[in-house]
Amino acid sequence: MNPEEIRNLSFGNLLEELLHYLEDKSYTQLTLVNYRRILRKIELFMIEHGIDAYTPEIGIQYYKTYLVENKLCTSRQKVIFTVIRRLNDFYLGMEYRIQQKHEINLLPSNYEHVLGMYATECAEAGNKDITIKSKKQFVRNFLRECITFGCPDIQSLNASYITRACLTIENKDGLAVVRAFLKFLSIRGTTESDFSTLVPRYGRPIDIPATYSEKEILRFEAAINRTSDVGKRDYAMLLLATRLGMRSGDIAKLSLDELDFEHEEICLIQQKNGEMLHLPMLPEVSKALTDYINNVRPKVASKTVFLRHRAPYQGITTSVLRFATSKYFGLASIDMSGKKHGPHTFRSSLASSMVNDNVPYEAVRTILGHSDPDAIKHYAKLNIEKLRECAIEVPEPAGSFKKFLDGCKQS
Repeated sequence: MNPEEIRNLSFGNLLEELLHYLEDKSYTQLTLVNYRRILRKIELFMIEHGIDAYTPEIGIQYYKTYLVENKLCTSRQKVIFTVIRRLNDFYLGMEYRIQQKHEINLLPSNYEHVLGMYATECAEAGNKDITIKSKKQFVRNFLRECITFGCPDIQSLNASYITRACLTIENKDGLAVVRAFLKFLSIRGTTESDFSTLVPRYGRPIDIPATYSEKEILRFEAAINRTSDVGKRDYAMLLLATRLGMRSGDIAKLSLDELDFEHEEICLIQQKNGEMLHLPMLPEVSKALTDYINNVRPKVASKTVFLRHRAPYQGITTSVLRFATSKYFGLASIDMSGKKHGPHTFRSSLASSMVNDNVPYEAVRTILGHSDPDAIKHYAKLNIEKLRECAIEVPEPAGSFKKFLDGCKQS
């Protein structure tokens, strides 16, 4: 395809052509999924601003706007910029440019040897390669600071070097990694003491998930036009989010083989954690799915449940779910000010509803498909109505405080 043909493509087709091009360059599926996720946000940006055709300037404009609206670490900024640069190069017909590989600035061999042993322990504990790589980078930066402060070798680490090096750590998530590394050194006897206790603990700010009331969710569902083909599809796929709390990725990848109408059950392997999830096929969900599959869904060989409503009839992406969610929130005139309004809010809204209806936290965790038992702590933040029941009446003012309120001067 020549540059002129590429520039005349719709953004959706431009995206698909780019991904095919990168796939031929041996990009992994995980990387391609990440590219698609980032580029779909550009598509939503264009829709929101009434932009019909893509140009490289649009990509840069989106990038600058996104940085203003979101706090991102440097590495994430680089990822997004790289994706946009790849898109712009492809759009302009430029030759593929291999990124310059940054050489890792290794530490002295004494340090690197111990760091390698720590990485081996992390691997044996089940850490993924990308996690180990991240941990090594955190620890390497920390040790480099210790060396800067005069530490001659890893056995000479002491409280002074460690506390000063900790103060230089900008990404506070790295503190937990450093703490685990110092504990590792102590257990091995590399250091004379357990210096892990010197590393300050960092707690992320409490984030109470955005939720919508049951009335608002019903208004949202009612805003979907179920007489049109697109409406029938949107209603079926969004009910999976509003009524069952399914994640966007699982909805987009849902297969016909995972729908068991006979036993009224949906059984799937979750993309996020690889765990099997069994969900009841509620009557409303079953009816909507049957209507869509029998009367609307294109008759193609694909096993994917939800397809594009125009040729080529490929499976939808999560951006379709995000766009549809924003669309129907707007049609339902639901107040979204200061609140997130993506498909994931339906999970927290469903959790809030169940918790406030006295459904046990463990049951909520199971229904939403969390593999981590600690996930139930997350839902405790949603138990606002129950917390209100525990509130006590404000006592009547008395004594000196009452005199103060009455305007009497204190002696």
